[in-house]
Parts: sequence; structure tokens; C-alpha cells
Amino acid sequence: MRYVQVPGLGEVSRVGLGTWQFGSREWGYGGDYASDIAVQIVKRARQLGVTLFDTAEIYGFGRSERILGSALGEDRDEVVVASKLFPVAPFPPVVRRREDGSARRLQLSRIPLYQVHQPHPIVRDTVIMPGMRTLLEEGRIGAVGVSNYSLDRWRKADEALGQPVVSNQVQFSLAHPGPLDDLVPFAAREDRMVIAYSPLAQGLLGGRYSVDHRPGGVRAANALFGTENLRRAEPLIETLRQVADAHGIEPAQAALAWLLGLPNVVVIPGASSVEQLEFNVAAAEVDLGPEAQEALTAAARAFRPVSASQTFVTAMRERLSRN
Repeated sequence: MRYVQVPGLGEVSRVGLGTWQFGSREWGYGGDYASDIAVQIVKRARQLGVTLFDTAEIYGFGRSERILGSALGEDRDEVVVASKLFPVAPFPPVVRRREDGSARRLQLSRIPLYQVHQPHPIVRDTVIMPGMRTLLEEGRIGAVGVSNYSLDRWRKADEALGQPVVSNQVQFSLAHPGPLDDLVPFAAREDRMVIAYSPLAQGLLGGRYSVDHRPGGVRAANALFGTENLRRAEPLIETLRQVADAHGIEPAQAALAWLLGLPNVVVIPGASSVEQLEFNVAAAEVDLGPEAQEALTAAARAFRPVSASQTFVTAMRERLSRN
């Protein structure tokens, strides 16, 4: 495993574990997953050197936090547990109560990384961050992070907190390379951390799906898996396959390795099984080299997916043309 040093957090594994699926019915993993498989995944993650475990109060309406806290057992005080505040009425007394609820479900007296789940469209960080600062001063959290923040809002959150907001968790992958332009350079320059969620674009970058083989379930609602976007993704997926073949790995591992080749970036893929966890963690040992890194960056920048509304219009046109 590779690690990055983060102020306020110490050593953080470059590959973490995302736990949205713990206790969430929408992924369709079944009842045995939460009671058995999720626990096995967490325990194996610790054996492999994973120290970053990401959850949120809204995941499964608290079930994810409960499952993770229980699965970590005595290790829960030895790792970087990252949870998130969903910013509904995020005034200081509310922030304190919500942190207390998360800590209780996680069985922690101190949450190492407490994040604002998304930018509030109306309430400014000058209102939200004083509550987070109080939690820091009281030792109830170790560091403050944000999620889905632009660079400009990240900087404003810094000002409102009165000290660095150490991390920003954003959608980041070869299919969503936007953070390359501003968040990654800022994190590298300022000694911060970019946490990449959905680093495999919900499986698009595994190379399994195509126009003739589209996914069902949660993924079916993702615009990336619309017919037009699957067509547009073909050059990116082909480059990914070529890089993977050259390194003797799978496309998904190459996609993770590309992110890990960037400074101050960590990834938090989920896992439906212990085998998938081991597969993801193995990417931490892969060094793609500058040529492959640049080839994938170029392919990512060339990928131009259409929006969800455009995907809907295209699908309707195709349906009408068949009738």
C-alpha cells in the first residue's frame, strides 16, 4: 500500500474504502451483504493496509456508519474514518448534534475527518464552518473536509474555518477529469488531499459495458451509460485496454493507477466482495510511467459525454426511429 501524509490526519492510504453501499438497498447486494460480506471486506481492508474508510450520515440513513463502526472493531480508533454532514439547516448547534449522532453510530469519541457533504446553495460557509471549528477546538473531530466543492468555494471554506480545510471529495475519474485543471494542482501546492469518489465511473472504466451490453440497476440511471455516451467512450476505453495490457493488469486497475499517479489524490472505490477489494487495492502497487499516464490523460480530456437531458432526447429519437 502507498500512503500520503495529510496535516491533521497523519498517514492516509492512497486506496481507501467507500461504504455508500453498506446498508443501502439501492445497490441490490442483498441482506447478507450488510451482516456478513461488508464485515469481511472491512477486515480484509485492514489486513491489506487500508487506513481510509469513508461513510456519511445519509448513507442508508445511518446504517452505513453503524455497520462500519461495528466491522472495524478495536481498529476503529487506529484508522482515518471519514464521515459527512448533510448540510440541512447547518447552523452550529445542528452541526454539533449531527456530529454527535455520527460519532455514536461509528462508536467513536472523535471522528478523524468530518466533511460537509455538498455545498449548500443558499447557506454560506461563514455559517457552516463556525460549528465545524468548535468541533475541532473541542477535539471531537481531527480535521475538516468538504465534498463537491469548486476551488473557489474550497478557498472560501478555508477563510470561514480560519484554517485549512484539508480535503475535498469529488467525482473524479478518467470519465470525469475536471479536477485535473484546478483541484489537483491546488492540493499539491497547499499540502491538501483530493478524495476521488466514483473513480471507476460506476464500472464504465472496467471495460465491460458497451452499446450492445448496457447495465441495469443504479447504473442504468447514469447518463454515462446512455447509448451516445457509450459510443463516445469507446476511444477512452480502448486506450485504457492498451495501457492495461501493456502492464499486465485489468482496465479498472489501470484507471485507478492513473488517479494514484497524480499528486495528493486518494481513491475510495466501493467493493461488493473481498475479491473486488483485493483487486482495487492491487492498483496501489502499479506505476504506469509517464508515457501511459499522459496517454490516458489525453484520452480523458478528449472524452466529451453528453448531458442527461441530451441522453434522454437521443434515446427517444432512437425509440421513435424503431417504430
